[in-house]
Amino acid sequence: MRSGFVGLIGRPNVGKSTLVNSIVGKKVAITTSKPQTTRNVIQGIYNEEDTQIVFLDTPGIHKPNHKLGELLNKQAYYSMEDADLLLFLVDAKEPFGKGDEFIIEKLKQVDKPVLLVLNKIDKLSKEEIMQKILEYKDLYPFKEIVPVSALKKDNLKELIQVLKTYLPDEIRYYGESDITNRSLEFMMSEIVREKVMDLTEEEVPHSITCVTNTVEVGRTSYTITIDIIVDRDSLKKIVIGAHGAMIKEIGIRARKDLEKLLNRNVYLDLHVKTVKDWRDKEKYLEEYGFHDFEQ
Repeated sequence: MRSGFVGLIGRPNVGKSTLVNSIVGKKVAITTSKPQTTRNVIQGIYNEEDTQIVFLDTPGIHKPNHKLGELLNKQAYYSMEDADLLLFLVDAKEPFGKGDEFIIEKLKQVDKPVLLVLNKIDKLSKEEIMQKILEYKDLYPFKEIVPVSALKKDNLKELIQVLKTYLPDEIRYYGESDITNRSLEFMMSEIVREKVMDLTEEEVPHSITCVTNTVEVGRTSYTITIDIIVDRDSLKKIVIGAHGAMIKEIGIRARKDLEKLLNRNVYLDLHVKTVKDWRDKEKYLEEYGFHDFEQ
Protein backbone atom coordinates (compact mmCIF):
# COMPACT_ATOMS: atom_id res chain seq x y z
CA MET A 1 0.00 0.00 0.00
CA ARG A 2 1.35 3.43 -0.99
CA SER A 3 -0.25 6.74 -0.11
CA GLY A 4 0.47 10.43 0.30
CA PHE A 5 -0.69 14.01 -0.01
CA VAL A 6 0.07 15.87 -3.24
CA GLY A 7 -0.25 19.67 -3.26
CA LEU A 8 -1.12 21.45 -6.50
CA ILE A 9 0.19 24.98 -6.83
CA GLY A 10 0.31 27.47 -9.66
CA ARG A 11 -1.03 30.75 -10.95
CA PRO A 12 -4.81 31.22 -11.26
CA ASN A 13 -6.53 29.51 -14.18
CA VAL A 14 -3.78 27.00 -15.05
CA GLY A 15 -6.16 24.04 -14.67
CA LYS A 16 -5.54 22.74 -11.15
CA SER A 17 -9.20 21.94 -10.43
CA THR A 18 -9.71 20.40 -13.87
CA LEU A 19 -6.71 18.14 -13.26
CA VAL A 20 -8.06 16.97 -9.88
CA ASN A 21 -11.52 16.32 -11.33
CA SER A 22 -10.08 14.38 -14.27
CA ILE A 23 -7.86 12.20 -12.07
CA VAL A 24 -10.55 11.51 -9.45
CA GLY A 25 -13.15 10.87 -12.15
CA LYS A 26 -15.79 13.00 -10.42
CA LYS A 27 -16.41 16.72 -10.12
CA VAL A 28 -15.06 17.55 -6.67
CA ALA A 29 -14.00 21.13 -7.51
CA ILE A 30 -15.84 23.70 -9.62
CA THR A 31 -14.20 24.98 -12.78
CA THR A 32 -14.84 28.13 -14.81
CA SER A 33 -12.97 30.20 -17.37
CA LYS A 34 -12.52 32.91 -14.73
CA PRO A 35 -9.26 33.09 -12.76
CA GLN A 36 -9.31 32.53 -8.97
CA THR A 37 -12.31 30.20 -9.11
CA THR A 38 -10.94 27.98 -6.33
CA ARG A 39 -11.18 29.63 -2.91
CA ASN A 40 -10.67 26.74 -0.52
CA VAL A 41 -8.23 23.88 -0.21
CA ILE A 42 -10.24 20.97 -1.59
CA GLN A 43 -9.04 17.41 -1.30
CA GLY A 44 -9.66 15.13 -4.26
CA ILE A 45 -9.05 11.47 -3.41
CA TYR A 46 -7.73 9.01 -6.00
CA ASN A 47 -8.05 5.33 -5.08
CA GLU A 48 -6.62 2.12 -6.47
CA GLU A 49 -6.48 -1.26 -4.72
CA ASP A 50 -2.95 -0.60 -3.46
CA THR A 51 -2.75 3.20 -3.78
CA GLN A 52 -4.40 6.30 -2.35
CA ILE A 53 -3.35 9.77 -3.49
CA VAL A 54 -4.93 12.78 -1.78
CA PHE A 55 -4.66 15.82 -4.07
CA LEU A 56 -4.81 19.24 -2.42
CA ASP A 57 -6.40 21.63 -4.92
CA THR A 58 -5.38 25.12 -3.83
CA PRO A 59 -6.32 28.70 -4.75
CA GLY A 60 -4.14 30.23 -7.45
CA ILE A 61 -1.29 32.31 -6.04
CA HIS A 62 -1.86 35.93 -7.04
CA LYS A 63 -1.35 39.54 -5.93
CA PRO A 64 -4.13 40.11 -3.37
CA ASN A 65 -6.37 43.19 -3.34
CA HIS A 66 -8.28 42.42 -0.13
CA LYS A 67 -8.21 40.22 2.97
CA LEU A 68 -9.88 37.37 1.11
CA GLY A 69 -7.05 37.36 -1.42
CA GLU A 70 -4.50 37.32 1.39
CA LEU A 71 -6.26 34.32 2.96
CA LEU A 72 -6.36 32.47 -0.37
CA ASN A 73 -2.59 32.88 -0.78
CA LYS A 74 -2.09 31.70 2.81
CA GLN A 75 -4.12 28.58 2.05
CA ALA A 76 -1.90 27.81 -0.94
CA TYR A 77 1.29 28.36 1.09
CA TYR A 78 -0.05 26.23 3.96
CA SER A 79 -0.69 23.36 1.54
CA MET A 80 2.86 23.62 0.26
CA GLU A 81 4.03 22.92 3.81
CA ASP A 82 1.40 20.26 4.51
CA ALA A 83 1.85 18.10 1.40
CA ASP A 84 4.32 15.25 0.96
CA LEU A 85 5.19 16.39 -2.54
CA LEU A 86 4.18 19.23 -4.82
CA LEU A 87 2.96 19.58 -8.39
CA PHE A 88 3.78 22.97 -9.88
CA LEU A 89 1.16 23.32 -12.60
CA VAL A 90 1.69 25.75 -15.48
CA ASP A 91 -0.33 26.59 -18.57
CA ALA A 92 2.01 25.47 -21.34
CA LYS A 93 0.33 27.87 -23.78
CA GLU A 94 1.30 30.91 -21.72
CA PRO A 95 4.78 32.46 -21.56
CA PHE A 96 6.80 32.22 -18.35
CA GLY A 97 5.88 35.26 -16.25
CA LYS A 98 6.46 37.06 -12.98
CA GLY A 99 3.78 34.96 -11.29
CA ASP A 100 5.65 31.75 -12.18
CA GLU A 101 8.93 33.30 -11.05
CA PHE A 102 7.36 34.26 -7.71
CA ILE A 103 6.13 30.69 -7.14
CA ILE A 104 9.53 29.21 -8.01
CA GLU A 105 11.12 31.48 -5.39
CA LYS A 106 8.58 30.11 -2.87
CA LEU A 107 9.45 26.55 -3.91
CA LYS A 108 13.10 27.19 -3.08
CA GLN A 109 12.03 27.56 0.56
CA VAL A 110 10.36 24.13 0.65
CA ASP A 111 12.28 20.93 1.33
CA LYS A 112 10.24 18.28 -0.52
CA PRO A 113 9.99 16.80 -4.02
CA VAL A 114 8.55 19.12 -6.67
CA LEU A 115 7.27 17.89 -10.04
CA LEU A 116 6.51 20.25 -12.91
CA VAL A 117 3.27 19.57 -14.78
CA LEU A 118 2.94 21.28 -18.15
CA ASN A 119 -0.83 21.48 -18.70
CA LYS A 120 -2.90 22.16 -21.84
CA ILE A 121 -0.44 20.42 -24.17
CA ASP A 122 -3.33 19.61 -26.53
CA LYS A 123 -2.90 23.18 -27.79
CA LEU A 124 0.80 22.68 -28.64
CA SER A 125 2.89 20.75 -31.16
CA LYS A 126 5.49 18.20 -30.01
CA GLU A 127 8.23 20.68 -30.85
CA GLU A 128 6.56 23.38 -28.74
CA ILE A 129 6.17 20.97 -25.82
CA MET A 130 9.86 20.10 -25.98
CA GLN A 131 10.74 23.79 -26.09
CA LYS A 132 8.68 24.36 -22.93
CA ILE A 133 10.47 21.51 -21.15
CA LEU A 134 13.83 23.03 -22.07
CA GLU A 135 12.62 26.47 -20.93
CA TYR A 136 11.65 25.28 -17.45
CA LYS A 137 14.16 22.53 -16.66
CA ASP A 138 16.96 24.88 -15.56
CA LEU A 139 14.74 27.18 -13.50
CA TYR A 140 14.41 24.73 -10.59
CA PRO A 141 15.61 21.17 -9.83
CA PHE A 142 12.28 19.50 -10.63
CA LYS A 143 12.25 15.77 -9.84
CA GLU A 144 10.20 15.14 -12.99
CA ILE A 145 8.58 17.13 -15.80
CA VAL A 146 5.30 15.65 -17.02
CA PRO A 147 3.29 17.16 -19.92
CA VAL A 148 -0.50 16.58 -19.69
CA SER A 149 -3.85 17.80 -20.88
CA ALA A 150 -6.17 17.78 -17.86
CA LEU A 151 -9.19 18.59 -20.03
CA LYS A 152 -8.50 15.88 -22.62
CA LYS A 153 -7.13 13.48 -19.95
CA ASP A 154 -3.94 13.02 -21.96
CA ASN A 155 -0.98 11.46 -20.12
CA LEU A 156 -2.78 11.32 -16.75
CA LYS A 157 -2.06 7.60 -16.28
CA GLU A 158 1.61 8.33 -16.78
CA LEU A 159 1.42 11.14 -14.22
CA ILE A 160 -0.15 8.77 -11.66
CA GLN A 161 2.61 6.21 -12.26
CA VAL A 162 5.26 8.87 -11.67
CA LEU A 163 3.54 10.08 -8.48
CA LYS A 164 3.42 6.56 -7.05
CA THR A 165 7.21 6.45 -6.86
CA TYR A 166 7.22 9.46 -4.51
CA LEU A 167 4.42 8.46 -2.10
CA PRO A 168 5.92 8.12 1.40
CA ASP A 169 3.12 6.49 3.43
CA GLU A 170 1.66 3.00 3.72
CA ILE A 171 -1.82 3.66 5.14
CA ARG A 172 -5.20 4.55 3.67
CA TYR A 173 -6.34 7.93 5.02
CA TYR A 174 -9.86 7.76 3.57
CA GLY A 175 -12.32 5.06 2.59
CA GLU A 176 -11.95 3.39 -0.79
CA SER A 177 -15.14 5.04 -2.06
CA ASP A 178 -14.36 8.57 -0.75
CA ILE A 179 -13.64 11.20 -3.39
CA THR A 180 -13.33 14.39 -1.31
CA ASN A 181 -13.06 15.68 2.25
CA ARG A 182 -15.62 18.42 1.63
CA SER A 183 -19.19 18.28 2.93
CA LEU A 184 -22.22 17.88 0.70
CA GLU A 185 -23.42 21.35 1.76
CA PHE A 186 -20.14 22.88 0.63
CA MET A 187 -20.37 21.16 -2.76
CA MET A 188 -23.96 22.38 -3.16
CA SER A 189 -23.01 26.01 -2.56
CA GLU A 190 -20.00 25.72 -4.88
CA ILE A 191 -22.20 24.49 -7.73
CA VAL A 192 -24.33 27.62 -7.41
CA ARG A 193 -21.22 29.83 -7.28
CA GLU A 194 -19.91 28.15 -10.43
CA LYS A 195 -23.10 29.10 -12.30
CA VAL A 196 -22.94 32.69 -11.07
CA MET A 197 -19.32 32.89 -12.28
CA ASP A 198 -20.24 31.40 -15.65
CA LEU A 199 -23.08 33.84 -16.24
CA THR A 200 -21.61 37.12 -14.96
CA GLU A 201 -18.70 39.30 -16.02
CA GLU A 202 -16.06 41.73 -14.78
CA GLU A 203 -16.06 42.29 -11.01
CA VAL A 204 -19.24 40.30 -10.25
CA PRO A 205 -17.80 36.72 -10.16
CA HIS A 206 -15.11 37.59 -7.62
CA SER A 207 -17.39 39.69 -5.42
CA ILE A 208 -19.76 36.88 -4.52
CA THR A 209 -19.77 33.80 -2.35
CA CYS A 210 -22.48 31.21 -1.75
CA VAL A 211 -23.61 29.57 1.47
CA THR A 212 -25.96 26.59 1.84
CA ASN A 213 -28.60 27.68 4.32
CA THR A 214 -31.00 24.75 4.67
CA VAL A 215 -31.25 21.22 3.27
CA GLU A 216 -34.43 19.20 3.69
CA VAL A 217 -34.27 15.57 2.60
CA GLY A 218 -37.51 14.02 1.39
CA ARG A 219 -38.25 10.48 0.24
CA THR A 220 -37.56 11.27 -3.40
CA SER A 221 -36.24 14.84 -3.41
CA TYR A 222 -34.13 17.52 -1.77
CA THR A 223 -35.31 21.04 -0.92
CA ILE A 224 -32.28 23.31 -0.73
CA THR A 225 -31.94 26.99 0.17
CA ILE A 226 -28.70 28.74 -0.80
CA ASP A 227 -27.72 32.36 -0.18
CA ILE A 228 -25.74 34.24 -2.83
CA ILE A 229 -23.72 36.90 -0.98
CA VAL A 230 -22.64 40.06 -2.84
CA ASP A 231 -20.66 42.99 -1.46
CA ARG A 232 -22.85 45.83 -2.75
CA ASP A 233 -26.41 46.46 -3.89
CA SER A 234 -25.48 47.29 -7.50
CA LEU A 235 -24.19 43.72 -7.92
CA LYS A 236 -27.32 42.31 -6.32
CA LYS A 237 -29.34 43.85 -9.14
CA ILE A 238 -27.03 42.25 -11.73
CA VAL A 239 -27.28 38.78 -10.16
CA ILE A 240 -31.08 39.01 -9.99
CA GLY A 241 -31.31 40.46 -13.50
CA ALA A 242 -34.13 42.19 -15.32
CA HIS A 243 -37.43 40.70 -14.14
CA GLY A 244 -35.45 38.00 -12.32
CA ALA A 245 -34.07 36.50 -15.55
CA MET A 246 -30.48 36.04 -14.35
CA ILE A 247 -31.30 34.41 -11.02
CA LYS A 248 -33.75 32.12 -12.80
CA GLU A 249 -31.05 30.95 -15.25
CA ILE A 250 -28.57 30.45 -12.40
CA GLY A 251 -31.16 28.31 -10.64
CA ILE A 252 -31.96 26.21 -13.72
CA ARG A 253 -28.30 25.40 -14.40
CA ALA A 254 -27.45 24.77 -10.75
CA ARG A 255 -30.45 22.50 -10.22
CA LYS A 256 -29.38 20.26 -13.11
CA ASP A 257 -25.93 19.76 -11.58
CA LEU A 258 -27.34 19.28 -8.09
CA GLU A 259 -29.67 16.55 -9.36
CA LYS A 260 -26.66 14.80 -10.92
CA LEU A 261 -24.77 15.10 -7.65
CA LEU A 262 -27.63 13.88 -5.46
CA ASN A 263 -29.35 11.54 -7.91
CA ARG A 264 -32.74 12.93 -6.84
CA ASN A 265 -35.11 15.72 -7.77
CA VAL A 266 -34.06 19.07 -6.34
CA TYR A 267 -36.17 22.07 -5.37
CA LEU A 268 -33.74 24.97 -5.21
CA ASP A 269 -34.47 28.31 -3.56
CA LEU A 270 -31.86 31.05 -4.13
CA HIS A 271 -31.64 34.30 -2.16
CA VAL A 272 -29.33 37.20 -3.05
CA LYS A 273 -28.08 39.16 -0.03
CA THR A 274 -25.83 42.20 0.26
CA VAL A 275 -23.11 42.08 2.92
CA LYS A 276 -21.08 45.23 2.38
CA ASP A 277 -17.33 44.65 1.85
CA TRP A 278 -17.53 41.05 3.14
CA ARG A 279 -14.19 40.18 1.53
CA ASP A 280 -12.40 42.63 3.84
CA LYS A 281 -14.14 41.77 7.12
CA GLU A 282 -12.72 38.97 9.24
CA LYS A 283 -16.09 38.27 10.86
CA TYR A 284 -17.72 37.39 7.54
CA LEU A 285 -14.66 35.62 6.10
CA GLU A 286 -14.75 33.29 9.11
CA GLU A 287 -18.53 32.87 8.89
CA TYR A 288 -18.36 31.97 5.18
CA GLY A 289 -15.64 29.37 5.71
CA PHE A 290 -12.44 31.26 4.87
CA HIS A 291 -10.31 30.38 7.87
CA ASP A 292 -6.93 31.91 8.54
CA PHE A 293 -3.82 29.75 8.37
CA GLU A 294 -1.15 30.70 10.87
CA GLN A 295 2.30 30.36 9.34
